[in-house]
Amino acid sequence: MPMGGGNPAKDALHRYLKAGRDALLWKLDGLSEYDVRRPMTTTGTNLLGLVKHLTGCEYGYFSVTFGREPGPLPSWLTEGGEPNVDMWATAEERREDIISAYRGACVISDANIVKFSLTHRGTVPGWPAERANVTLQEVLVHMIAETHRHAGHADIVRELIDGAAGMSAGDDLRATATPEWWSAHRDQVEEAARAAVDR
Repeated sequence: MPMGGGNPAKDALHRYLKAGRDALLWKLDGLSEYDVRRPMTTTGTNLLGLVKHLTGCEYGYFSVTFGREPGPLPSWLTEGGEPNVDMWATAEERREDIISAYRGACVISDANIVKFSLTHRGTVPGWPAERANVTLQEVLVHMIAETHRHAGHADIVRELIDGAAGMSAGDDLRATATPEWWSAHRDQVEEAARAAVDR
C-alpha cells in the first residue's frame, strides 16, 4: 500500500516528511555522546534537542490535533519542566531512548496520516482560534516545513562539529570537491564579504 493510503498528493507530502525525518536522524550517526548533546549556538541548539523537540511536534500535530490518543509519552512531554526542556538532553536521558521515542511518534503519525483524508479536520491546541481549525493537508505542510527547518539546523550543527554535510548517508557534500577546493571556496566567500564592507 502506498504510504499515504493511495492518494498521490498525500503520498508526495508524506514522502517529503519522511525525507526530513531521515535527514535529521542521520545527523547523529557516528557522533559521540558529547557531540550529539553539546550546544553549538548561543541559544543552545544541539542535535538530541532537535530530535526531542520534533517528537513533541509529531505527537501534537498528528495525534492530539485530530483527537487521537498518542499513547505513552516521553517524560519530557508530560512532566512540568524548565523552559526549553524539549530542546536539550539531560545527562540521565539516554540517546537511544530519545531516538526511539521519536521513531515511535513517527510510527503513530504515519498511521494517522494513512487513516485520514487530506480534508479531515482537527484543532491545533494553542493556536489562535482563527487558524486553529486545520485539515490534515495543512498539518502535513506545516510539519514538512517544521521538520526540514530543524533538519537544516542539524545540518549546520553537524558541519560545525566534524565538517560532515549532506542530505543522507553516502551523500557527503564534501565529497563533491577536494578539501583544497572547499578551502579556496570558503576563502573566496570571506574575501567577497570583506570587500562588500570595504566598498
